[in-house]
Amino acid sequence: MPSAPSPSDTAKTSAVKQPPAADRVYHHVKQGVLDRRYQGGTLLTEGELAEAVGVSRTPVREALLRLEVEGLIKLYPKKGALVLPVSAQEIADVVETRLLVEEHAARKAVPATPQLIARLEELLEKQRAQAAAGDLAEAAITDRCFHAEIVRSGGNEILSRLYDQLRDRQLRMGVAVLHSHPDRIAKTLVEHQEILDALRSGDGTAAVAAVHRHIDWFSHLARGEVR
Repeated sequence: MPSAPSPSDTAKTSAVKQPPAADRVYHHVKQGVLDRRYQGGTLLTEGELAEAVGVSRTPVREALLRLEVEGLIKLYPKKGALVLPVSAQEIADVVETRLLVEEHAARKAVPATPQLIARLEELLEKQRAQAAAGDLAEAAITDRCFHAEIVRSGGNEILSRLYDQLRDRQLRMGVAVLHSHPDRIAKTLVEHQEILDALRSGDGTAAVAAVHRHIDWFSHLARGEVR
């Protein structure tokens, strides 16, 4: 009968399963950008990141190249990586894409299934609790999940993947906006309730209108019309 694995064998197995060094740096920096530990305008150096994650500089360079492709940072040879601020153009581009996808999804979601309504109710209550606790980063994540559920309910995998590609940009924008406009979270909760109520009542026109009002606010932000 095979013997039970020893503690040392278990430790070796755990070590083997540890993510590659470049992946660890990638996730460390990306999460730092998304939760604003690394704010726009911050210059990150390879040495600092290598020390923070406990790796050499080679995987740091690999990770930073991936993040530059995703548009979160800009590399400057021999200087480091600049965390790019959320720009007005980025907000405008995301808003335009969201309107195209989410208005279509809201229209297609009617009549909404009981499962979709129950899931949206659950997410809305979760977001209310996060807002009450002042956890804006988690509230922004739940916000995105609320909208993603409506998009996924249509069953169009291509649209769902397209929407998911906006995930990190949406989270980053959402956290930045909530910090700049702390009163926005209360309005967001009201607007999410309006979307939910329209879907529950089977009113596709009202659902599309509610989604448009909710998302279009960000376009005013991009044009500098929100103070």
